[in-house]
Amino acid sequence: MIGEMTRGIGDMTETQKGGTGPAHQRDRERSMGHVMRCLGDIQPLFLFVSLDYWYLTRQARDSRGDSLPRSGELDSVVKMNAATEALEAKEKQKPSFELSGKLAEETNKVRGVALIFTEPPEARKPDTRWRLYVFKGGDVLNEPLYVHRQSCYLFGRERRVADIPTDHPSCSKQHAVLQYRLIEKEQPDGMMVNEVRPYLMDLESTNGTFVNDNRLEPRRYYELMEKDTIRFGNSSREYVLLHENSAQ
Repeated sequence: MIGEMTRGIGDMTETQKGGTGPAHQRDRERSMGHVMRCLGDIQPLFLFVSLDYWYLTRQARDSRGDSLPRSGELDSVVKMNAATEALEAKEKQKPSFELSGKLAEETNKVRGVALIFTEPPEARKPDTRWRLYVFKGGDVLNEPLYVHRQSCYLFGRERRVADIPTDHPSCSKQHAVLQYRLIEKEQPDGMMVNEVRPYLMDLESTNGTFVNDNRLEPRRYYELMEKDTIRFGNSSREYVLLHENSAQ
């Protein structure tokens, strides 16, 4: 009986190796019935549970073995990884379209005119309400120019870009710039504080920019003080810098 039962279990094993279709399932059921008849008095339910547990364990083990990738699948994985790495390398090699050099200069235009000046990183709008009073021959001309509403003001003959036109023929198209800059300034008590101050820069004009009759060196910032007098080229107009709290 033990031999017949062993052969029955062997048949079940061969059935499992053969496949999982309906025919193989019927062979498995016949082998299991043969084993149960051989065991006789042993509780059928206990044997059924035990054999089914054995079958499920064997199936799980075989399934784990079948889940291992075959050589063809390994080749596909390798090819996929290689394609991913190639794509990442291509992304890193993409050209940069950030503006630089001559291209950046050509895009620094206003109304089709290329500007020869670019504001610095420390450019700020002033807190003080600065004004320029314009004099000619000792007489005040018109209303003062309010120069506190933006961070810089361009002086020059090119009216398409100049914030404050200077029409005298001795003035350059882009003559000079009034630039407000955030700087660290020492106070009388020795403390350092941030402050927005006015600066003037000559833009390499032909006939120069003057502060208190002193000609400025081109392309350098000069800090302006209250009541400073500014002239451009050979023009007789004078621009006096004051603010709303200045004692006139």
